[in-house]
Amino acid sequence: MTEEPRAPLRRIIKLFRPYRGRLAVVLGLIFLSSLVSLASPFLLREVLDVAIPSRDMTLLALLALGMIAVAVTTSVFDVMQTFISTTVGQRVMHDLRTTVYGHLQRMSLAFFTRTRTGEVQSRLANDIGGMQQVVTSTATSIVSNLTSVVASVIAMLVLDWRLTAISLLLLPLFVWISRKVGDERKRITAQRQKKLAVMSSMVQESLSVSGILLGRTMGQSPELTRRFAAASDELADLGVRSSMAGRWRQSSIQIIMAAMPALIYWASGTTSMVSIGTVVAFTTLQTGLFRPAVSLMRTGVEVQSSLALFGRIFEYLDLTVDITPGAKVLTSPRGEVRFEGVDFSYGEAPTLSGVDLVVPAGSSLAVVGETGSGKTTLSYLVPRLYDVTGGRVLIDGVDVRELSFESLAATVGVVSQETYLFHASIADNLRFAKPSATDEELVEAARAARIHDHVAALPDGYDTVVGERGYRFSGGEKQRLAIARTLLRNPPVLVLDEATSALDNQTERAVQEALDTLADGRTTITIAHRLSTVRDADQIVVLDGGGVAERGTHEQLMELGGRYAALVQREDVPNVNPVTTGIRF
Repeated sequence: MTEEPRAPLRRIIKLFRPYRGRLAVVLGLIFLSSLVSLASPFLLREVLDVAIPSRDMTLLALLALGMIAVAVTTSVFDVMQTFISTTVGQRVMHDLRTTVYGHLQRMSLAFFTRTRTGEVQSRLANDIGGMQQVVTSTATSIVSNLTSVVASVIAMLVLDWRLTAISLLLLPLFVWISRKVGDERKRITAQRQKKLAVMSSMVQESLSVSGILLGRTMGQSPELTRRFAAASDELADLGVRSSMAGRWRQSSIQIIMAAMPALIYWASGTTSMVSIGTVVAFTTLQTGLFRPAVSLMRTGVEVQSSLALFGRIFEYLDLTVDITPGAKVLTSPRGEVRFEGVDFSYGEAPTLSGVDLVVPAGSSLAVVGETGSGKTTLSYLVPRLYDVTGGRVLIDGVDVRELSFESLAATVGVVSQETYLFHASIADNLRFAKPSATDEELVEAARAARIHDHVAALPDGYDTVVGERGYRFSGGEKQRLAIARTLLRNPPVLVLDEATSALDNQTERAVQEALDTLADGRTTITIAHRLSTVRDADQIVVLDGGGVAERGTHEQLMELGGRYAALVQREDVPNVNPVTTGIRF
């Protein structure tokens, strides 16, 4: 069983540091409210012991008005401190959400390839959302109740120390019980959040467009429903266990506390130690003591439970950022790309080893090879989706690790086989590359990408919502939208990662025309699946086993008769029809 991530209280308290001024105001309001509320029992004692027995109506009226004034004043203070404390709590949650999101944005691609999207979403939404009550009101609740307890004890001592000793006799036992309940709730909360993350992942994966298609075509929709129901049932069971954890022990505390006033009445009646007014005032203070004491114990339980949530969030914040930005900026990049002794490994076995390549500015490089030879990995190193484990990747003589993320993103554009479109309009998806782009610039980019005519023919034109991941469009249409999006950025270096490999021949030709327009005048690195698309490249490199096996133009490599020639020959062999040739399987 893995150990749960820990969340030190001092680290949680540090989250509130930027708002210490407002918190000081809250503490002042709590202190004033507690002082004012203490006047009520003493006013009540004077009513019972002095005003009523002596039938002093003027004094009685003043005391009654005083009790009303106390109630009004404490209510005003309570509303003010609740507003300020809730505002502070919400800002702390906002800061925490933003910090976690920003931290995750800096993580390398490797983190997201091994982490389920639903798990990330659950920590941002469910875990931070689960803290809301604790963050927004717990701190002030602790201070308020603690102040009330201390003030009530002092006032009780002033009234009668003997009755105070009787009232406080069992408090240590109550504190011990609350801590035990808190520990139990903390364990259950950690389990519940893990199950909630699993269920969030299940929903994210199975109710996406791809998940629905897979579930329906595989006939697994009932099985997916069964799995979701099982996860939901476990979550419901943990919810009940969390709610009922220590409930009987806490109920016993409340029973004892409810019986304490009766004990005070009995002790006062049998010994005649104090006056009736003092007894009534004391039991009123006793109620004022027990109510915040019980609230403190419950708050302690909630804090212990929330530590599991804070631990899960801090676990993400403590993840090492393995790709940190540099500070250099390429002001007028030409686009020369150079690989110097590049090594890379995802684990123990090297994926790339000793790769040396130079791609002059404005020229084209095609990278070919068998599946697993390291082609895509090589393309990931230019935009720094991963960092090299050895050697350097340079643009215009500057190591990409020394460039700021903004400068690198403005210099290198990527069009991959898997096009991602947001569930937004076509115009919004295009402007993701350049938020300031005018309508005319959108049309110009779409025309260059050979997609404008299709968009213009839609009823809503560029305001058409593309649907989740762009499923309202064909593969070729999505690719051309991605090309138009990249054209808007106008990067001097372009990486094409098998951008046409999943398309049919007719669509591929249309997309290839758009790619040719995009690549014109740019340094282009193409990861090729179909060799017919890269025969005109200025330089072709064949990767094998993570190293450069061959390099040259198409004609040079064909004359060489090596690996490249074998790959071309394999691609050019026509499909054989087993029926017409009489071949049987």
